Amino acid sequence: MSAVARYFRFAERSTDLATELRAGLTTFMVMAYIIFVNPIVLGYVGVPGLEGKGLPFAPTLTVTCLTAGVLSMAMGLASNYPLVLAPGMGLNAVVAFELVAARGLTWPQAMTVVFLEGVVITLLVLTRFREAVMDAVPIGLKRAIGVGIGLFIAFIGFFTAGFVVKPPSGPLPVALGSMRGLPILVFLVGFVLTAWLMARRVRGALLLGIVLTTLVAIILNGAVADWKGFPTPGAARIPTAIVQPPDLSTFGRLDFGLVAKLGVVTAVLVTFSIMLSDFFDTMGTIIGVGGKGGFLDARGRLPGANRVLLVDSIGAGLGGLANASSNTTYIESAAGVAEGGRTGFASVVVGVLFLLAMFFSPLASVIPAQATAPALIVVGFFMMTIARDIPWEDYEEAIPAFVTMLTMPFTWSITNGIGAGFVTYVAIKVLNGKGRRVHWMVYLVAAAFVVYFALPLIEKAMT
Repeated sequence: MSAVARYFRFAERSTDLATELRAGLTTFMVMAYIIFVNPIVLGYVGVPGLEGKGLPFAPTLTVTCLTAGVLSMAMGLASNYPLVLAPGMGLNAVVAFELVAARGLTWPQAMTVVFLEGVVITLLVLTRFREAVMDAVPIGLKRAIGVGIGLFIAFIGFFTAGFVVKPPSGPLPVALGSMRGLPILVFLVGFVLTAWLMARRVRGALLLGIVLTTLVAIILNGAVADWKGFPTPGAARIPTAIVQPPDLSTFGRLDFGLVAKLGVVTAVLVTFSIMLSDFFDTMGTIIGVGGKGGFLDARGRLPGANRVLLVDSIGAGLGGLANASSNTTYIESAAGVAEGGRTGFASVVVGVLFLLAMFFSPLASVIPAQATAPALIVVGFFMMTIARDIPWEDYEEAIPAFVTMLTMPFTWSITNGIGAGFVTYVAIKVLNGKGRRVHWMVYLVAAAFVVYFALPLIEKAMT
């Protein structure tokens, strides 16, 4: 252990092995919901009209654990910060609901977009361009993107639970669900239970809420036979086996035919929009966790940040290659920091736990969508708290931020929200005579999104 202590500089960071172990376990408990939620999002579990069109549950769980495990260990070893990675919430929703459901890409084509985004963002890190872009984007838009993704995730949670539905007829675009049947009862019980655990500040509340809600679902599903049960095979039923070998059947499935499918301009813009989301999510995590752990310097910068960004960028490419969606640095890393974690050893602990979790996919398949929907909603709540840092008194900043965060859930598109925010920001600044204060990179992004929004008109004019 003395060699471990020297490598991770325990003495320099005023920590010890027991503290780092506890911090790693805490972080894993807080973020382990992704083991179940990522396969559910990518598998369209519980989403009306999309059943059976997503990625299969077992192999998606395997690659979720595999990429999170390998990358979290790599982050700890390379950066010596207690930062961990896993498939990003919000980014997986873009892949599932926008690239596949809305744009009609196949899953290999959608994951190729993620892979290409990872390659591009890695090159930007190596040239230090990524840091320059991060510095150029207005702080209000940076924060609004996170808030908008949180609203989008929460809306997905309500929708997959059946609490919010699309009416079969009538003028309303959405409405309250029927509030009948076993699934909605399980969701309501699970949401109240999870919210209570969060309010009690119970460590691992999200994971514990999923487990307890699943147990309620299993009990009710067996006891109340005349109620409509869960449509997903295996959900809320005790499995015949607990452990089975990892399923890597989806690993490495890429298809570069997406360019022919979307066209060069659209393919570039879609890849770019996902890259933007990845940019700002990681940036916020570095600043938030770094500040909480006392890692930032006097100018608010993280020493050795380029190593963190490099592992994070490689995570995007590996996530696409594995068909797990883009892996990104998790804000839940702050839970381990709060427990005293100060080195990368805590990240290594998290990585080992994720790798062990690969062998328990039968147990995970029991979990119904109604048990994970509360976790989605609470994750959305976490991401929304950033809204307090938006300068609401400055309308030039606040209105574009407001447009960004609301356009995402209202149009079921993270890309639309980011684009609307950038275009609104530039338009207001130019009309107010402050165009010279806008960074040229922001103009470049806004111009790209103008083309993106005008694509239907451009394509119609060309036919």
